[in-house]
Parts: sequence; structure tokens; C-alpha cells
Amino acid sequence: MSSATPTSTAQDALLRAGIDRSLRHPVMFFMTSGAAWLAVSILLGLVSSWKLHSPELLSSCGWLTYGRVFPAHMNALIYGWGFQAAFAVIIWMMARLSRKECTAAGLILAAGHVWNLGVSLGLIGILSGHSTGMPWMEFPFFAWPLLLASYFAIVIWSFIQFRVRPEGHVYISQWYILGAMLWFPWIFITANTLLHCIPGHPVMAAGINAWYKSALMLLFFTPVAIGTAYYLAPKITGRPVASYSMAKLGFWSLAIIAPWAGMQKLTGAPIPFFLPYVGAAATILFFVPAIAAAVNLLRTMLSSPETMASSPALRFASAGIVGLVLLGAASALLNLPSTLPLTQFSMSGYGYEILALYGFFSFVMFGAIYFIVPRLTRREWLSRRLIKMHFLFSVYGIVTVALVALFGGLQQGIGQEQWQQPWQGAATRAYPYVVATTIAWCFILFSNIFFFIHLTLMWLRLGRRSSHPTLLATAHAHHSPHGSEGDIDNAGPGTPAAAAAAHAHSH
Repeated sequence: MSSATPTSTAQDALLRAGIDRSLRHPVMFFMTSGAAWLAVSILLGLVSSWKLHSPELLSSCGWLTYGRVFPAHMNALIYGWGFQAAFAVIIWMMARLSRKECTAAGLILAAGHVWNLGVSLGLIGILSGHSTGMPWMEFPFFAWPLLLASYFAIVIWSFIQFRVRPEGHVYISQWYILGAMLWFPWIFITANTLLHCIPGHPVMAAGINAWYKSALMLLFFTPVAIGTAYYLAPKITGRPVASYSMAKLGFWSLAIIAPWAGMQKLTGAPIPFFLPYVGAAATILFFVPAIAAAVNLLRTMLSSPETMASSPALRFASAGIVGLVLLGAASALLNLPSTLPLTQFSMSGYGYEILALYGFFSFVMFGAIYFIVPRLTRREWLSRRLIKMHFLFSVYGIVTVALVALFGGLQQGIGQEQWQQPWQGAATRAYPYVVATTIAWCFILFSNIFFFIHLTLMWLRLGRRSSHPTLLATAHAHHSPHGSEGDIDNAGPGTPAAAAAAHAHSH
């Protein structure tokens, strides 16, 4: 193994610095605007949860009825926060892994503003009573072409960077990111064409909508989060991915299984009998790629316990991977023949969606943000205490929301199955769980207000200057006093850290 020369190491550092500089404004824009939408979504989620046990809350305002606030809450979470966090990670990771500077930052930034305009108009449409009534697709029809056009303008440059990258390995994290980038247009165009352009029978429209929800969750948010974790785990620990064979198993099983899921939501509907059971089987089998990725990633992360203990990015990412394990278990549990009738029309579905979007995806995105932002701003995070508060309150809140909603939904479903009893009995069973969910959203809102303030201060470059700036840290300076990780890319190709990084994504 040849040793790294100072010249090659310096050139490598300059290349990374140039990539970060070229993407600073669009990546930070997506992160901060996404964090702002996340706070809006959580506030709307708190209001909608409160109205379930106190319907008189804001009852005099037609814009804030439950039927409008709840879909606004979910769409702000998905399109305001989820997609923009994914955009930030996708364009930064693809540039770093392709080793190419971005030459279209202005266009990406303009497309980001268009995306935010589409989300804003869509939410105004929902709150003003012009929702389509289809879950996760409630935006009025005019918003969809706007979102699709801005999506292509944002991600096309990542495809170009991948195409013109230097010859070498295609990392497993790139597999997942590229998969998500390709799958989303297929999902989005298919669903919107069949529902808005050539609408058919309403029952099949409900089936297409259910498939869209499942596909968006499993074929966009899931691969983005797993790909990000596959980047962070070896990068921060300096260890190779535990098993590349298991990584390939997780990717291909996800690609094969996930497109079939979703139709289980129409069990008992007048559609071909096998479709709901194919959907249920596929959702249960999602446990396979979930466990394959989770075990592989946790083994990689735990190979360096001291790094796990001190790294906020790895702490958030590992919590997200634990959320993936719980998501796989919930996928199996909620779709068994004995439990599916109990959860089909209960709050369990909401708990499952929040577990996927926040307990898994968002936690990995938080880890990526804590890792990426110091490299873009050349500043350390201001307060380790704020990061700890964000982590602890978020974990407590989301575990409470997800598990309480899942278990409360089962209790609600049992009440719904007792057809001899009045419907009020099912609502009474769910009441304490709804109250607990409201309290948990308060904790999550509290933690994310501080997260948004912290992130905004970093964007304004008011972060702490350190004697070991994150961007310029050497292999031995892995951690700063405030817990931000060093960049092990700075180790030369002949060092142990560089060898681990090279093997981290190799075959």
C-alpha cells in the first residue's frame, strides 16, 4: 500500500472544499426551509391531535377544522420537510461521492424556491377547503406540475455528476440514492396521471392512492435514509461496512418487494380479491430489507463504540436505524390476517406513518444535517447542549407518538369490531392515547424550535470557530469539543482511516 503524499492530500482537501463551496447556498437553503416547514407541520399536528379530544378548540375558524388541519400537517411534513431534507442530502452526497463540483447551484436554488411556492400554494388550497381528499395527495391539482418540474430541475444535476464521475466503484449509498431519484418520478407521474388525467372508478382511485402512499414511503424516503446512513456510518467510524453482500441483499429485496405494497388498505373493498393480500404480503416482507440494512448498519456503527458515544450525527443516525427496525416489525404486525381488520380504519395507520417519516427518515436526516452543516459553513455547532436536548426530546416524543398511536389504534379497532356497541365505545377506548399523543407533540415541537434556531444561526455563519475546524480536521482529530465529527476523507489513501473509507462502499 502506497503512502499518501502531502500534495495529494492537499489536493483532495481542496476538491472537497470546492464541492462544499459550490453547494453551500442550495444545501443550506433546503435544510433551513425544510426545518421551518417541519416546525409548521409539528404545530399543525399538535392542533389536529388536540382537536381529537377537545373538538371545541378553534371551532369558530373554518380554516382550522380537523378535516383541513390534519392533511395540512401531513403534507407539510412530507413535501415541506421530507423532500427538502432529501434534496439537501442527495445533491451534497452525490457531488461528494462523484467528486464533482456543482456548476448549477443558482438553478437548483431557484428550483428550490419554486418547490416552496408549490408547497405553500398547496397548503393554502388544503386549508381553504380545496383539498382533493386523497391522503398524501391533498394538494389541489395545479400544485403537482409545479412540484414535478422543480424536482427535475433539482436532481438532474446529480444524475449528470454521477454520469461524468471518475471511473471507480459505485458505492452502495449511491445505489440507494439513485434508486430513490429514479423511482419517485415513476410513482408521482403514474399516480397523478391515473387520478387526475384519466380518472377511472372511485374504488380503484382509492387503491392507486393507497399504492402511492406506500410507494412514496418505501421507494423514496426509505432508500434516501438508508443510503445516507450507509454514507455516514463508515465515514464517521472509519470502519468498512460490515457486509457488502448484506447491503446488496437489502437494496435488491427493497426494489423487488416495495412496489407491490399498499393495496392492503382496501381489504374488503370490491376489487380483485388477491390485490389486498398481495399488498399485505409485500408489506410484511418489507421486514427483510429493513432488517438486512439495519443489522448491517448497526454492526458498522457499533464497531467504534467511542465514536458512537461522542458523535451527534451517528447518534441520530443510529436512532433512525432503530426506527427502521421498529418500522419493519410494525409492517409485519399490522398486516397479519388477525390484526389487519383492527388497524385498517384506526389511528394505527397514523402511528405507522409517523414512525416511518419521523422515527426513521427524519432522525437519519438530522444526523446528516449535523454532519454536513459544519463542512458547508466552516463553523462548529454552537451548543452541544442544544443538540442533546433536540435528541432526547425528539426520541421521547416520537416514541410516544408512534407507539401510543399503534397500540391505541389496536384498542380502537377492537372497539370498532364490537358492532353491537355504539361507535362512541371505540372513541372512548382511543381517548387516553390521543391525549398522550398531544403531549408528545408538545415535546417534539419544543425540541425542533431549538433545532431550527440552531440551524439558522449556522447558516448565518455565527457558529463557533474551533481550533480544529470540522472541514480541516485530520484523522487523529476526529471530534471537536462540541461533538462534530472530523472528515476522514482528509486521511491520505495510505492511512488506516482512508483504507476503511475506501472499503466502506467497495465490493
